Amino acid sequence: MPQWLWFSIVASVVLTVVLNVALRLFPSAGPRPRAEPDRSRVRVIVPWRLMLAGSLLLTLVLTLLGRLGR
Repeated sequence: MPQWLWFSIVASVVLTVVLNVALRLFPSAGPRPRAEPDRSRVRVIVPWRLMLAGSLLLTLVLTLLGRLGR
């Protein structure tokens, strides 16, 4: 695997661990709890199918561009 990919994976894991440890050590540094909203009037639409299809399409496009660029 390329060196930049290893660096990206390791940096992502390290940042995740550091942030989680920091929030556990300093709980007041995290987001403040808020009053619970009235769920009867709140409707959240998450287009997960569209996001999944877009992710797959972009992966294919980037893979093809990477292979054509060699």
